[in-house]
Amino acid sequence: MHIDVNKNNDVAIVGLSGRFDFSAHRDFRNAYQPALDDASVKELDIDFSRVEYVDSSALGMLLLLKEKAAPMNKKVVLVNCSGFVLEVFQVVNFQQLFEMR
Repeated sequence: MHIDVNKNNDVAIVGLSGRFDFSAHRDFRNAYQPALDDASVKELDIDFSRVEYVDSSALGMLLLLKEKAAPMNKKVVLVNCSGFVLEVFQVVNFQQLFEMR
């Protein structure tokens, strides 16, 4: 898994590529933590346009991020979800928990 983070005004865009599974947990946390710590960031967009696979641990990582972001009044948005990734998110009703664009 490769992760890159870009900031656009008050939005941090966390771009993922490859397989989003347990092996990415440390890299994912290290990628989003600076955005959580940055007071000017109001939204974290997790970009799934280059992700081909997610597993249950990836779902847990997203829920943990949302839990950490909420007390800081930061929104977590799942963007560019399609194919297998979108199907998994729909099966687990992530559209009820996250804004998806």
